[in-house]
Amino acid sequence: MHPRLAEVFAGVDHILHAGDIGGRDVLASVAAIAPVTAVAGNIDGFRCGDAGEEARVTLGGLRFYVTHTLPNPSRPDRRVADALQQEPADVVVFGHSHLPHNERIGDLWFFNPASAGPRRFDYPVSVGIFVRVRGRWTARHVALDERSVAALGTRMNQLSR
Repeated sequence: MHPRLAEVFAGVDHILHAGDIGGRDVLASVAAIAPVTAVAGNIDGFRCGDAGEEARVTLGGLRFYVTHTLPNPSRPDRRVADALQQEPADVVVFGHSHLPHNERIGDLWFFNPASAGPRRFDYPVSVGIFVRVRGRWTARHVALDERSVAALGTRMNQLSR
């Protein structure tokens, strides 16, 4: 677990993890901060503790669909499209690419926090925070190191370009 996570997530109500957890011990460390809804990623063999390939949770009235793999938010693959058709969501939180994403497409909000794990390439090491102020939701990325501040801007929403 990244050493800054406890500080950055202090006071949050819930944590969503979009996969590549890295093991049950990491999941337990994150769960010690706040309740967790997690999906397993490919490095987890798509299984880590109770984490399966997709999860749903409603927090503060916002319906989250969490999945690991979503190649392109503007063209969700058949698995994700079918899941959203069967049970709509407001936000799709995804991982896998380790690229930060924060984009609304139609009625759906697509969010990838990037990765709080080991640095990959020139990608940012970051997490995301959803906040509701006066009934309105916003989300932001939090860089976990200084180099990631610029990388967030460079790599943001790259999957839609």
